Amino acid sequence: MELALEGTGKEGKKESSKKHTLSGSPVEGLLQPVKLSQAELYKEPTNEELNRLRETESLFHSSLLRLQVEELLKEVRLPEKKKERIDAFLREVNQRVLRVPSTPKRELTDQTWLPAGVRVPLHQVPYTVKGCFCFLPPSQVTVVGSYLLGTCVRPDINVDMAVTMPREILQDKDGLNQRYFRKRALYLAHLAHHLSQDPLFGSVHFSYTNGCHLKPSLLLRPRGKDERLVTVRLHPCPPPDFFRPCRLLPSKNNVRSAWYRGQSPPGDGCCGDFSSHGFSSPSGSPEPPTPHYNTWVLQDMTLESHVQLLSTVLGSAFGLKDGVALLKVWLRQRELDKGLGGFSGFLVSMLVAFLVSTRKIHTTMSGYQVLRSALQFLATTDLTVNGISLCLSSDPSLPALADFHQAFPVVFLDSSGYLNLCADVTASTYHQVQHEARLSMALLDSRTDDGFQLLLMTPKPMIRAFDHVFNTSFCLFAACHRLKLWPELQDLGGDYVSAALGALTPLLEQGLGSRLHLLAHSRPPVSEWDISQDPPKHRDSGTLTLGLLLRPEGLTSVLELGPEANQPEAADFRQFWGSRSELRRFQDGAIREAVVWEAASMAQKRLIPHQVVTHLLALHANIPDTCVHYVGGLLDTSSTGEEALAAAVRCYDDLSRLLWGLEGLPLTVSAVQGAHPVLRYTEVFPPTPVRPAYSFYEHLRDRASLLPRPDKPCPAYVEPMTVVCHLEGSGQWPQDAEAIRRVRAAFQLRLAELLMQQHGLRCRATATHTDVLKDGFVFRIRVAYQREPQILREMRSPEGMISLRDTPASIHLERDTRHLPLLTSALHGLQQQHPAFSGVARLAKRWVRAQLLGEGLSDESLDLVVAALFLHPEPFTPPSSPQVGFLRFLFLISTFDWRNNPLIVNLNNELTVEEQAEIRSGFLAARTQLPVMVIVTPQDRKNSVWTQDGPSPQILQQLVVLAAEALPVLEKQLMDPQGPGDIRVMFRPPLDMYDVLIRLSPRHIPRHRQAVDSPAASFCRGLLSEPGPCSLMPVLGYDPPQLYLAQLREAFGDLALFFYDQHGGEVIGVLWKPTSFQPQPFKASNTKGRMVMSRGGELVMVPNVEAILEDFAILGEGLVQAVEARSERWTV
Repeated sequence: MELALEGTGKEGKKESSKKHTLSGSPVEGLLQPVKLSQAELYKEPTNEELNRLRETESLFHSSLLRLQVEELLKEVRLPEKKKERIDAFLREVNQRVLRVPSTPKRELTDQTWLPAGVRVPLHQVPYTVKGCFCFLPPSQVTVVGSYLLGTCVRPDINVDMAVTMPREILQDKDGLNQRYFRKRALYLAHLAHHLSQDPLFGSVHFSYTNGCHLKPSLLLRPRGKDERLVTVRLHPCPPPDFFRPCRLLPSKNNVRSAWYRGQSPPGDGCCGDFSSHGFSSPSGSPEPPTPHYNTWVLQDMTLESHVQLLSTVLGSAFGLKDGVALLKVWLRQRELDKGLGGFSGFLVSMLVAFLVSTRKIHTTMSGYQVLRSALQFLATTDLTVNGISLCLSSDPSLPALADFHQAFPVVFLDSSGYLNLCADVTASTYHQVQHEARLSMALLDSRTDDGFQLLLMTPKPMIRAFDHVFNTSFCLFAACHRLKLWPELQDLGGDYVSAALGALTPLLEQGLGSRLHLLAHSRPPVSEWDISQDPPKHRDSGTLTLGLLLRPEGLTSVLELGPEANQPEAADFRQFWGSRSELRRFQDGAIREAVVWEAASMAQKRLIPHQVVTHLLALHANIPDTCVHYVGGLLDTSSTGEEALAAAVRCYDDLSRLLWGLEGLPLTVSAVQGAHPVLRYTEVFPPTPVRPAYSFYEHLRDRASLLPRPDKPCPAYVEPMTVVCHLEGSGQWPQDAEAIRRVRAAFQLRLAELLMQQHGLRCRATATHTDVLKDGFVFRIRVAYQREPQILREMRSPEGMISLRDTPASIHLERDTRHLPLLTSALHGLQQQHPAFSGVARLAKRWVRAQLLGEGLSDESLDLVVAALFLHPEPFTPPSSPQVGFLRFLFLISTFDWRNNPLIVNLNNELTVEEQAEIRSGFLAARTQLPVMVIVTPQDRKNSVWTQDGPSPQILQQLVVLAAEALPVLEKQLMDPQGPGDIRVMFRPPLDMYDVLIRLSPRHIPRHRQAVDSPAASFCRGLLSEPGPCSLMPVLGYDPPQLYLAQLREAFGDLALFFYDQHGGEVIGVLWKPTSFQPQPFKASNTKGRMVMSRGGELVMVPNVEAILEDFAILGEGLVQAVEARSERWTV
């Protein structure tokens, strides 16, 4: 471990490196204010500065945001030097494409002329098609797309070139039956063969254009050091106006059923023999329209006209170009712009053009204003209901928007009025865009300081953005057969994944109903392939992944209530749910159709969407559950126990009522507050009612208590739950700290007497607390007097003056009696609002402790970090499953800039924006006096009481590193379609970093069964399995490994750090402190653990490692199995 906390998160490093820091600042890397001379501080602003301030005020909402946007645009823009090299490469490409030799005319099915080293980049199914083909050099090669407009963004620079095929190659009816697409593919194959032999190109590959398998493109990259500079994509296209647009309307058919239902070539596996699978349509029926097929032809015809339109609109309006670049970054961070059906950068460019044409955006706006206006439009406009058009013509022959709405889920027409730019965008994708736009607008309107970071710099992969995720890559063709989607297959050229997706998403949305907030899907982009290889088949295009964003309020309902039995809708309900639907009589006397799901525990209820999805897919699409890999509860095995927590809280509520009603106390009870993780639902392993087996213990008859027996294994660990009992104020309370302690002790004794007399509860009183056994649970009641912390602060001077000063005793008492109950109450309320909070907090604490770092991070600090995920979820929504919450916890820990920012947890929304800004400025001013990890709440705005005792910089740095390494591995495991494997890998600690390992005997580890790798068998811990009354107080808080650790730290804390997993860990990790091995001057008082050596004629003290290791074993005799020295770092 490093000795100082390194900057965490890429953005933290980048920002801190660009800020001014004071030379020789006390903490290296800490942001410091810039010191200016008196003359500089009061110097009059220049005209340029005044103009910039006016611009910032009108075009941005803060100067910080302006600086951030400008820095981001510098990062993503293409530098001028690279542009010059790219332009030179494009000129070379243009010359070489125009020089490719022609070929003689052949039948389309005669492809013997193609060289052996190149394959046609298209699945030719059916193979037989009419027409002839010959290659002629292109009539024109034009650069199109974002590069020409100056809106392309790094890191991937792609330049699109439209290669216009001569008219002589094409025939009038080439729009039919994929003839145009076959010629296009052959044209590309011939180009690829000749360009691959040119030494200018380092790689020549095929790829699908936007994932459309009927439209391959050719990718060219330069050779040598510029290989990563640019990728040029060649798109063959027909001459302008070659195809008549009226033949390509969405209602027209251009793929004849009789042709398409022909036999596939043997062994292709692409779409199969549709007539043999029941896909034939009745003879004489009208041909189904092919709107997507027609759109793909139209797209090639309009490449140049679209560039001309965008060039006219964007022109020299740099604000518009900046806005387009920011929108592209926004889409990329949300993974919305990739693959077939993605909301691409081209679409947002056209959207900006539309907003300019409708005067919703002005050309003088800044990039930030363009971003805001576009997001506002997306958030408030549903293109699935009301389409928009760039066409200004009033020609009655043009198709109406309603015609496009019948054929496509999302409608956005180009300036011709014939092409739907959003033809490939599904309704689910557009609703996801809308959802993200709404979240982004709420974030921008909140005007938080980190809004830019959350909006444009935080990635949102599907596994981290959605509560449940599932994927399926098989059985989709069978689903098309079951759903009778042959017209869609005919339109999509056999792409059964897209065809099935369009039918399955509405089906699942209907089935999930009120549980579902948003259903999204993701198809990985098909990777490029070598020109000598066959194109990827549909089944090779990767898995289809769907994400479910769930509503917590309806998620755990086990009942789907249908219509009454005599209603006409009942038949539809039965048909939709199949055998799951049954008639039931309800308490109001109604007899209704209903579906009841099997779920007993809360973890099972959270997974009811899994049952819904698998049932509907099997019933309606013939997709068995073995073909569905559902990721939603794989981490719940480590976080179950909500029922046990609820039982403990109910018992606490009963006890609190008893305390309120006690009679005979000199002062009445003014408040009863829980102060234990169980009572805020965040205890990793909640307690269960205890019933000891008395034969396992020794009895203390006089105290009605039990003691462990030396000849038995360590008894079960029972931790009492702390409850703070406040008494009313009174003038009879003494004003001396010692006297108050004695009065409190008397109250503890009286409390025990009254609970035993009035309610028959087993109690054990001490001077500081009273342990109460109720229904098998043990509560530790502490009596508190509200003025005691203030009295402990009072300091009397020799002159008799009284001043107030914090002391360790007053801070500790105030934390335990005021801050902790308030925090427990607030987090208890958060759990009622967000049921997933408990699971996330317990998973997070289990992971931290499994990494042996639990000692450095308090329960409360980890609970607050998790609470931040629910109170400040931006740019996400609050988690509704423990799994997604845990992933976001790892992301927050690994990327938050702990050095330069406090983590503000705004419990109950008590802090205003102004107060939060004040907290941040105060934090920077007092940074060097604050702990390394600062967590601020409304009740604790300056001191960060929960992190005062830890973590240390080294522990926090180790936690950040482990979280950063665990997150991508866990996400990859969860998204693996073959199954996640062993999830517990993420929880096993790395032991190779420790110098010494102390291995413990499981016999004396009371929580052995809580280990990450839970043992198949362990020792009896002296508990009876059957519930029943218990009259004796069990052994409380007895954990030998923790007692042993305390001894180790007391004896050797100046030489080493000790790490242990309190939940059943069998290993204590020991790290030597580097400073402890520096020779010390000889002192008789400093000989513990050290030996005397002569160094340069002087006697010095150095650690005696061999003796220390022997002491480790002697201190833990009976508990320690072995002490392993694993490194030689102690060499002096």
